[in-house]
Amino acid sequence: MADFPDLSLAAWQPTRDLLHAYAGVPGAVRMALTPPQRHHGHASLFVSARVLTTSPIPAGARTFEMLLDLTQSRLLIEIGDGETTGFPLRGQSAMTLGREVATYLAKTGIYFEPDVEELGQTEGIYDPAAVARFQRALSQLDILFKHFSGELRQGAGAVRLWPHHFDLAVLWLTGRLIPGQDPDNEDYADERMNFGFSTGDATVPEPYLYATAYPLPPEMPHAELPAGARWQTEGWQGAVLPYAELVGADDAADRVLAFLRGMQDLGNRYMTPQGYDG
Repeated sequence: MADFPDLSLAAWQPTRDLLHAYAGVPGAVRMALTPPQRHHGHASLFVSARVLTTSPIPAGARTFEMLLDLTQSRLLIEIGDGETTGFPLRGQSAMTLGREVATYLAKTGIYFEPDVEELGQTEGIYDPAAVARFQRALSQLDILFKHFSGELRQGAGAVRLWPHHFDLAVLWLTGRLIPGQDPDNEDYADERMNFGFSTGDATVPEPYLYATAYPLPPEMPHAELPAGARWQTEGWQGAVLPYAELVGADDAADRVLAFLRGMQDLGNRYMTPQGYDG
């Protein structure tokens, strides 16, 4: 039974914003040093029991892993030969954290140059209790997304945490190509749906689950959505299920799966090459 804590953004936004920036540090290292993957998978992180992890990153004949520990307020670096070090998350800017990481990696023979503007220079409040609540929600949603992904017969990607938007998501590729697009350009040629969870942003200022389709079938915005969901039109188009609907609900896990399955069913119904405008 899932038990989702309150994640009202107003109660922890300064910490959320700082944690979002911190996630960009291991994300940038992984993206810089990992071979490119389909649909930019090398720019993502993964959810573990208590951490966000890069998974092993190649470094010559060695590997190393970076773990953003959401329960102990630290960023860990574990090198394959057994060396481990940690950097406390104390409210410093992500730029400062990135420089600390780059200095340490350089001493071990691994070179990464942080992009100051990308990492951010803002210092702030880091509330471990708020991060622990987020970790509880994230770990439960990660399991439910994996459950859903395991039901898809083809084209299901890994469940990933994307540092750029700070959302947990899973990509479903239908295996069909979009007519008129260069088949070698996966960003434009691959028909797909994206299912995810966001802590809130400029367009939806509270935590929410979402489902989007590319290309968007013209029928989908007018279809009956799963219970509790609504159609988002400002900034982007897709279905939104407010996270607040899950807080305190005895059937929260069922609601999450019903939303994901229901939107994928709509994709199966409407996403055909003959159904696209243009």
